[in-house]
Amino acid sequence: MGRAERREETVRRAERRGGDGGADAYAVLDAVWRAESARIVAGVARVVRDVGRAEELAHDALVAALEQWPAEGVPDNPGAWLAATARRRAIDLIRREQNFARKAEQVGHEESARTAPDAAEVVADPVRAVGDDVLVLLFATCHPLLARESRVALTLRLFGGLTTDEIARALLIQSTTVGQRISRAKKRLSASGVDLEVPAGDELEGRLGAVLEVVYLVFNEGYAATTGADWMRADLCDEAMRLGRRLAALMPERPEVHGLLALMELQASRLRARVGPAGQPVLLADQDRGRWDHLLIRRGLAGLARAEEATRLGSGHSRRRDRYTLQAGIAACHARAGSVEDTDWAGMAALYAELAVVTPSPVVELNRAVVVGKAEGPEAALAVVDALRDEPALARYHLLPAVRADLLTQLGRPEEAATELERSAELASNEAERALLRRRLEDLREAAVGRS
Repeated sequence: MGRAERREETVRRAERRGGDGGADAYAVLDAVWRAESARIVAGVARVVRDVGRAEELAHDALVAALEQWPAEGVPDNPGAWLAATARRRAIDLIRREQNFARKAEQVGHEESARTAPDAAEVVADPVRAVGDDVLVLLFATCHPLLARESRVALTLRLFGGLTTDEIARALLIQSTTVGQRISRAKKRLSASGVDLEVPAGDELEGRLGAVLEVVYLVFNEGYAATTGADWMRADLCDEAMRLGRRLAALMPERPEVHGLLALMELQASRLRARVGPAGQPVLLADQDRGRWDHLLIRRGLAGLARAEEATRLGSGHSRRRDRYTLQAGIAACHARAGSVEDTDWAGMAALYAELAVVTPSPVVELNRAVVVGKAEGPEAALAVVDALRDEPALARYHLLPAVRADLLTQLGRPEEAATELERSAELASNEAERALLRRRLEDLREAAVGRS
């Protein structure tokens, strides 16, 4: 059993052990790990220069906390406790390897076990640029030697703090497949000797697309969590936007960087309005727009303008708007509107049509259908949705039946809509979203009874 699997098994044992103190310690640790795991792994990776080993050492610190905190109490600064524990283990590892290397040389072996930084230097420099470490880790996990599916799984593990089972539910695949992908990715990074530094020149250019995809993946996991009791994880949205701003400063001439940052800021402007007093999800049409963050809206619109200008100044194919700039334009249509009725649905539909050319995707088509429903009516939108029903990628995507249910309700077909909502609730893996879908199903059935 690997360290990651051991961590998950220890978590399960801690939950089963029960007791108020243990349960409280577990809840704190779970929240801290999800918020701080990427920073902890990134800081240790800079010390040991190996992503796989860094994650193992961070998991060792997590297991130590699971064993100590329920009995001894949660420390005043739990994130710092985890980081310090992982760091000490990293330093101990380096010292052991250096001792082994010296002993091997003494007995005539010239080949050392592994190149590692000098332990004394590490101990003497306890303060490291954590933000830079996370950016370095981001570029390391986006190395082109990793296949996209391995990158996605490793990213959700390192930056999202998700367990193997949670990643499997998010990707609609088997847990064993997720574990294999993560294991292979870490082994490839370790064996290849990937430098844990932000690349430059052509190498930086070559990794940019993957890096942006990962940042947006982290943001989306925060904006709409795939699993758990909470609908959102604002900490992940904040971290993704922080990384986006660092990338914009690093590559100010690239429109897609500004487009992604603008998209995240415009979407994040709605975070406060997306949950009700009890933490229940609030859909866009029902949100109090007075609660939207207008500073983020202004920043997002300014970033969109920079992306549009950078696109205009580009040459050749680069003058075509990229996927993030187009999506930011779509988000801007919502941000500029005072109400649902005032939204430029026709303009948004045109942006979606352009996006479908740049990034063909069943999910893009499904989102376009929602906008078509507002611009042209539910019948036109239902035709778009029905064309997607046999798409393998959407076979277990809960939003497909949810959208279809909305359209069928508008068309006066409540029985069919109820069937679709029931399927959507069954497929949803996030508890808060599942509860919302079930409430909508109950409301639909009550309305049908009232009409009968």
